[in-house]
Amino acid sequence: MRIDKLLANMGYGSRKDVKKFLKSGRVTVNGESVKDGKFHVSPEEDTIEVLGEEVHYKEFIYLMMNKPPGVISATEDLRDQTVIDLLNEEDAIFNPFPVGRLDKDTEGLLLLTNNGQLAHQLLSPKKDVPKTYFAVIDSVVTSEDVEAFIKGVTLDDGYKTKPGKLEIIKSGTYSDIELTITEGKFHQVKRMFEAVGKRVIYLKRLSMGPLKLDENLDLGEYRELTDKEVKVIKNYLEEQK
Repeated sequence: MRIDKLLANMGYGSRKDVKKFLKSGRVTVNGESVKDGKFHVSPEEDTIEVLGEEVHYKEFIYLMMNKPPGVISATEDLRDQTVIDLLNEEDAIFNPFPVGRLDKDTEGLLLLTNNGQLAHQLLSPKKDVPKTYFAVIDSVVTSEDVEAFIKGVTLDDGYKTKPGKLEIIKSGTYSDIELTITEGKFHQVKRMFEAVGKRVIYLKRLSMGPLKLDENLDLGEYRELTDKEVKVIKNYLEEQK
């Protein structure tokens, strides 16, 4: 990879900025000063330093966010704050995007990455990647609802959902449930409960495939996935083939 491209990708400025940076002699590769932006380096093998600090290059970024309500799952929006607006500049420079979407008022696990292939696989209907949600329902949830969800319910547009696994945590005037589905239709969880005459008043995503929300993350906080978590996701997708 060209040294100017690598440094630009790592947030050291535009290609133009990086060229000026290089000419000033502040960049070394394996201890030798490099001033030509066309100079090729191997990020895995070469030691690249800027002002004596080593540059740790990475091509992809994987972020787990505990999405807060009121923020939309998009890269940009003219009216509302987006999940990208919550990122620090050093993470935003990788141009990550949300993998799938959570409704504006929905909280919980959201994965952001710039790895388009991995995102496509996680969202592919062929993979049947399960997503688990916690929800509060405004009425009594019954065993009949559990059976209905197992069979699949018909949404307001006539679409019949794939089977969903509904677990009742607490049933009463307000019921706490967990629901696992393998689809991601628009407002799907809310519409599934509407199909059985009930209303979701709180919704939080807990997991997506093997990735579970880090309960140490407050609303609006995020962190990079560990190498182990990335490996688990990739292995999981391989097994789904």
